[in-house]
Amino acid sequence: MASENGPQTSGDYISHHLQNLQVCTNDAGEWILGKCPGEFWAVNIDSMFWSVFLGLIFVFAFRRAAKKTSAGKPGKWQAFVEIIVEFVDSAVKDTFHGKSNLIAPLGLTIFVWVFLMNLMDLVPVDWIPYFSEHVLGLPYMKVVPTTDVNITFGMSISVFVLIIFYTIKNKGVSGFIGELTLHPIAPPTKGLGLLAAPFVIAFNFILESVALLAKPVSLSLRLFGNMFAGELIFILIALIGWFQLPLHFGWAVFHILIVTLQAFIFMMLTIVYLSLASAKH
Repeated sequence: MASENGPQTSGDYISHHLQNLQVCTNDAGEWILGKCPGEFWAVNIDSMFWSVFLGLIFVFAFRRAAKKTSAGKPGKWQAFVEIIVEFVDSAVKDTFHGKSNLIAPLGLTIFVWVFLMNLMDLVPVDWIPYFSEHVLGLPYMKVVPTTDVNITFGMSISVFVLIIFYTIKNKGVSGFIGELTLHPIAPPTKGLGLLAAPFVIAFNFILESVALLAKPVSLSLRLFGNMFAGELIFILIALIGWFQLPLHFGWAVFHILIVTLQAFIFMMLTIVYLSLASAKH
């Protein structure tokens, strides 16, 4: 594909593959499909489509395994699903120290869904974008949702909301406020030290607020950064041409570890954060 200023350069190729298919409105209120530079309210519809599509695949595949469950002679797919479920269940039992019927299903959903989104990084970088451009007429198509910080941050915000919910549910509003103001430095409660108590509480609030807000930020940026870097390396390898195949295969084999590890880390940190929110001490 040629750029507007002539033959496509390596920079044009990289920029094209890193650009989301966006939809936004112009000054006249008309919807624009393509690229919306600098538009805050632009929606990355390729990230939305692939994340929802992969989520539906996860639900359909696991529901199918659940409906065909057999204790006598389980099939290969049932055995594989049971291994994943037992793995997540074991991680939850070892990490989460509260009581909730939501944590195990949440951990399973996060692990499998993030894994499937990450796994799209192993699809050759030109296949789906070429099909979407020449068959569907769509100028851009990013197929790895977790390389879009909007997707990873959206998931981390959901975890953040659950953290606040479980903290208030298990410790009450006073306990939630107390965690933000009375730790890590206990304010003085008698004598002349009472004069310094407001400053200690303010310092605790600033420190604990930063720590609380750092949880969703670290969750989203860790996943985004690792997957974005992996995708960029695949794009750079693709620039080599036909000689890319050995390098592509080698990086893909290594990247399988990253794909799985990042899904596991996102799941485990979510469980740890919710366990801390549920702890009484």
